[in-house]
Amino acid sequence: MDESQGSPRRGRTVRAASSALAAAILLSGCSDGDGPPSLTWYINPDDGGQAALAQLCTEESEGAYQIQTSLLPADAPSQREQLARRLAANDASLDIMSLDPPFIPELAEPGFLAPVPDDVAERTTEDTLEGALAGAMWNEELVTVPFWANTQLLWYRESVVEEAGLDMDEPVTWEQITEAAIEQDKLLGVQGIRAESMTVWVNALVESQDESILANPEAPAAELETNLDSEVGSRAAEVISMIGSEGLAGPGVASMDENQSMLLFQGDEGSFMVNWPFVWAATKASAEEGVVDEGLVDDIGWSQYPRVDEDTPSAPPLGGINLGVGADSENQELAFEAIECIVAPENQTEYFITNGNPPSSEAAYDDPALEEDYPMADAIREALENAAPRPQTPFYNEISTAIQQEFTPISGVDAEQTPPQTDAFIVEVLRGERLL
Repeated sequence: MDESQGSPRRGRTVRAASSALAAAILLSGCSDGDGPPSLTWYINPDDGGQAALAQLCTEESEGAYQIQTSLLPADAPSQREQLARRLAANDASLDIMSLDPPFIPELAEPGFLAPVPDDVAERTTEDTLEGALAGAMWNEELVTVPFWANTQLLWYRESVVEEAGLDMDEPVTWEQITEAAIEQDKLLGVQGIRAESMTVWVNALVESQDESILANPEAPAAELETNLDSEVGSRAAEVISMIGSEGLAGPGVASMDENQSMLLFQGDEGSFMVNWPFVWAATKASAEEGVVDEGLVDDIGWSQYPRVDEDTPSAPPLGGINLGVGADSENQELAFEAIECIVAPENQTEYFITNGNPPSSEAAYDDPALEEDYPMADAIREALENAAPRPQTPFYNEISTAIQQEFTPISGVDAEQTPPQTDAFIVEVLRGERLL
């Protein structure tokens, strides 16, 4: 599963569990002819929070509609495939969809998504964090409504930072954390597996240099221009190559996803890690269960995503979920009404507390209840202001797969050769001259 969407393996106390069960029972069937219109919400797997929100908004509608949920596959590519196939077949049941930001252009370009009404767009985005808003757009138009957002922080062991003499109140670079790990014979928590997480990493390294992987993301396939064969691409590859060639991510890096890198970070050789906020709740739960040392939690700190260049602010990865309405839905007006309820700031706050998925609404972070469970909430909010989406193009799947193939294993990444090879591969695939 793409952890940018959130993970069911978090070990959290889920206050919404009973509500989710009730929702599943209540909303298990469609409305009969005498009942309110039934809206189907296709959801990605979570800890029951979307089902609980479906029940809540059904009740708050006072009979205007009822929402039933339908579960999508666990991994983001399979979600994309199922939704794209059904949308192309003019499936009218796709009233509300939980959509991964990278796949939104592919669905918006052919007109599969119903236009977001101007008044709905205004009300639902008036305080949306900048990064989350960018991930909901296509062709400079809002085509989905931001629901929750996700981003990565730099997590660190206080003991390692103290030994290295780093001031984590100031921005740090990849070079600094790499040097600290080498000097103390420690390992870095990164995601080196051939999966979506590799594109997440490469894109963040490029965006953190104030550039993008695509020069003209809205262009057709035959005219797309890539930016990896450049100084920016070379610098991104250099960061990955250093970690790979020095073995700084451990011998299992080729199979290291978000969960595996968290386990490495929790061990005696842990030092720094780039990862999503789920690691905090998961680590606390492991400490409470005695799986890891109780003192580990007190040794963990967090800061903004590391910089590539000292003078250029970092652009952390952007994940999360936006809500779209199918163009063939017969209940579009009610669907957008339901979406407004779902994304209300207070509902985003509750969803964060119960399911661990950060809000896209800035106002949702003002609830003092967040501090106890997520003391790094302000750091997450700051990161989401600066987060950058992955390449927004209808051909994202091809581009991401090409990057994953060329940048793994990370021990084989070469700063001079890998970027131009990746650019060439992407162009050949998009021109139909080569297969993935």
